[in-house]
Amino acid sequence: MIVGTVAVVATAAAGIVEAVAHHGPPATADRPVVITLAARPMSYLGAFARGAPASYAPLDAFAVETGVRPNIALYYSGWGERFKAAFAWQAARHHAVPLVQIDPGNTRLSLIADGSSDAYLESYARQVARYGAQTGQAVIIGFGHEPNGNWYPWGFGHASPAAWVAAWRHIVTVFRRQGADDVTWLWTVNIIDIRGGITTPGSWWPGARYVTWVGIDGYYYERSWKFASLFGPTIRAVRALTRDPILISEAGAAPQADKPAKISDLFAGIRAYGLLGLVWFDVDGTRDWRIDSPAAVAAYRAGAREFGSPVS
Repeated sequence: MIVGTVAVVATAAAGIVEAVAHHGPPATADRPVVITLAARPMSYLGAFARGAPASYAPLDAFAVETGVRPNIALYYSGWGERFKAAFAWQAARHHAVPLVQIDPGNTRLSLIADGSSDAYLESYARQVARYGAQTGQAVIIGFGHEPNGNWYPWGFGHASPAAWVAAWRHIVTVFRRQGADDVTWLWTVNIIDIRGGITTPGSWWPGARYVTWVGIDGYYYERSWKFASLFGPTIRAVRALTRDPILISEAGAAPQADKPAKISDLFAGIRAYGLLGLVWFDVDGTRDWRIDSPAAVAAYRAGAREFGSPVS
């Protein structure tokens, strides 16, 4: 029997959850903080902007630029870094859910799975549980994102899928032992591109007990690319594993791909496939993915209106 539970069902859009105060003893497996995010299609419009999580200002600037306030605030966390509670609190004040992609860097996955990093993970989990207890807000967490790609040391061709799965399962187990059940676990894979060395993701599937949502990352590089051909094969591969809700967890469109048209195509695809929503990667990186032209802004605002998101 579970006693002393703090339980909340979170809803998307403005006012994600009602705050819940927790003044009792720290969370444990017997007194977990339980917060469940709503999983309605077309509910989430998130963003990542360079400068997060040191500051929330880049996401404020994204909201001003697009006229759409993100309700998911993405940041990336290196192995050994603490949970960025100040950023998470800022997200909560902006009616957004923090999404943390924890990446192991060059840490051997076996040293995560065998408990060698448990002191770090337990501390992180307690911080996340404390945040949930104090705010009533959930946290979305991924680990070792895009493992079916070959560009990260934890990914395809560098580490075995079995080692990755063992590390993922151990992390989830540690968090649950610390009572951090305010976490939505986002298993995040890249779109399949066999010719590009991005394989099907099934070998990295941790199992239904260890996953809440599925994230798929993908970018439009060419004018001819469409949602069905870009994301469709990966969605079908995921659906062979699970019926868990799917979030497009990183997306962007290169300028040469006709960014406004691709933004419209992205929203249409999410609607057609019944997905949760998207997280826009608003960075000038390998390409300029930013929504920074009047036509791109107009396309994004039009898509947001279909989601029912407030547009200023």
